[in-house]
Amino acid sequence: MNRLSGSDAGFIFFYIITLKYSFPGVVVVVVVVVVVVEVTIIVVVVVVIEVVILVIIVLAVVQLLLVVVVVVVVVVVVVVLVEKIVLVVVVAVEVVVAVVVVVVVVVVLVIAVVLVQVEVVVFVVVVVVVVVVVVVVVVVVVVIVIVVVIVIVVEVALVASVVVVFVVVIVEVVPQQ
Repeated sequence: MNRLSGSDAGFIFFYIITLKYSFPGVVVVVVVVVVVVEVTIIVVVVVVIEVVILVIIVLAVVQLLLVVVVVVVVVVVVVVLVEKIVLVVVVAVEVVVAVVVVVVVVVVLVIAVVLVQVEVVVFVVVVVVVVVVVVVVVVVVVVIVIVVVIVIVVEVALVASVVVVFVVVIVEVVPQQ
């Protein structure tokens, strides 16, 4: 015996109602009800099937994603650490350049005082200004280096924790599945 499909049942329901009550308002109401029920059934079935497929895909991909996520995190952190190390090197070069500039300025001023006999007061003022500027630069650079080192240590700790979690998941969880 053949079973009725959803649309057959809807058609028979619609046909019976229109035979008994033949005025247009009932026909419109019945058509709307049948269409809404049919569409709702289709949407619910499609959504349930899609959600089930999505869950299966997610469960299958999660194990791969664990590996990919850890690799991506490690690569990003390594790039950031290299960038910070380069920053520290650049800052160190700036300090060396600042010290060389101070030495050159002092030597030039000494030569100017001895040879050209510039007033000693001008010499002292220029040397003091240059030394103050260099000290400020060095203090700022040292603070930057300290902050960068702290950030590097924190990032290394974070990467280590991610790797530890990954290893624990691989060693403890995966064998149980």
